[in-house]
Amino acid sequence: MKSTNEKRWGDLDQLIVNGWLSIPDAHASETMAQAGWDSLTVDMQHGIHDYRSLVDCIRAVELHSVFPMVRVVSNATGDIGKALDAGAWGVICPMINTEEDARSFVAACRYPPQGQRSYGPVRAAIYSEPGTYHQSANTRVRCVVMIETRQALENLEAILDVPGVDAVYVGPGDLGFSLGYGPKLDREEPEIIDIFERVIRETHRRGIRAGLHTGSPQYAVRAYAMGFRLLTVGSDAGFMMSGARNSVHTMHVTCGREGETS
Repeated sequence: MKSTNEKRWGDLDQLIVNGWLSIPDAHASETMAQAGWDSLTVDMQHGIHDYRSLVDCIRAVELHSVFPMVRVVSNATGDIGKALDAGAWGVICPMINTEEDARSFVAACRYPPQGQRSYGPVRAAIYSEPGTYHQSANTRVRCVVMIETRQALENLEAILDVPGVDAVYVGPGDLGFSLGYGPKLDREEPEIIDIFERVIRETHRRGIRAGLHTGSPQYAVRAYAMGFRLLTVGSDAGFMMSGARNSVHTMHVTCGREGETS
């Protein structure tokens, strides 16, 4: 049975509000899952996760019918397969720079004859009738390519034309680095805004979802108005830090210790 959040992927006009899981703890992930996210992504690339915490966090997310995704470390067939075997239904792959990169990634997400994923869904298969997981996995798993370098922009159309690419996910930090601006999330540089518009235009032409990593709901709303329909709005670690800082700041200011506030 497909959840409502999974069905959103079938309608490109539907917004998918995504959260980011950096903390390797099932309780933290379960707490995030109760906030109303459409999807939550376990970050294996820059988060503090290992395979055990990946499995635990996916399990916690699924309890609340949130669509579980993983950003893998790299475009490595074995790592992608392990993430899917753990129960992920979407994979975000970093540093997709060429058509060949995109083809390799999609192939790692698909069972033969569409791809080369090895069969062994030890955990993922428990949510299907015995022996049937492979029958739907190729159509249900979402392949999301990250566009985050100058080289990727040079090859954008070729990457998007690879069959099986379901969405593009722009990484503004590395993209800014690649273009000489330095890393940050909510970009204002006219060149990068033009790139966002190009990504939206080219994905819409092909019936592919456009996604963006943002650092605030205010910027995410702007991105939605531009045409992005997969939007990450902060992380568990970021929410914990900002909430803690705000509380401490309030206490310092209210109780006469404003000069001590960082």
